[in-house]
Amino acid sequence: MREHPRLWSPCWGDCGRNATFPRKERVLLYLVRHGETDWNLERRIQGSTDIPLNDTGRGQARETGRLLATRRWDAVISSPLSRALETASIIAEENGLPAPATVGALVERRYGEAEGLEDHELDRRFPGDTPVPGRETRAEVLERVLPALMAIANGHPDQSIIVVSHGGVIRSVLSAVDPAHSHGRISNGSVHSFRHEDGTLELIAFDDPLEDESLEVAPDDLDEQNPIEARESL
Repeated sequence: MREHPRLWSPCWGDCGRNATFPRKERVLLYLVRHGETDWNLERRIQGSTDIPLNDTGRGQARETGRLLATRRWDAVISSPLSRALETASIIAEENGLPAPATVGALVERRYGEAEGLEDHELDRRFPGDTPVPGRETRAEVLERVLPALMAIANGHPDQSIIVVSHGGVIRSVLSAVDPAHSHGRISNGSVHSFRHEDGTLELIAFDDPLEDESLEVAPDDLDEQNPIEARESL
């Protein structure tokens, strides 16, 4: 009798008829920047300061929600800051989803004494590379944000989740996940898609148009969303 070739396969316990095989779980995390605020319009640095959406920002959130409605989603999760939470609530409404849950670790990067300053005020008070007291480093942002995203993914196996956060947070995640590329401006209401699989987080598309799921990542010119972000690479 001719034997069939033997294939190696990982299994838990024995490899008999009732053996179970590890299954990779894929989670899609689509990170959305909140809509516009008056401070965005005035180019004031917001950070952890809780500034609400303006009417333009609410319109942006609704437009993003309608764009996201071309796909199927399982939940919306948000930073608890009001500009993000209202954006998330509008998106959830547009997609027929429950009210968003909040995760404290998704709040915007703290900019310390720079918060509330306009561009020219920042340059006057902290010229060049002068350290800004109280500013959270990008490494510190990642220490809280990446575990939070992993926890969200682990809690939603095989699901697609919308995560509404902030420009500094999204920029920090991009710097960790896709360090080889510089990415363009993170616009209010923009969507950036990631895949979590087998314990890893991978960028699908920066500024995802939600039109072509096979879209590859493309580099772009660096255009940070606020002047203090542009001062550093870490």
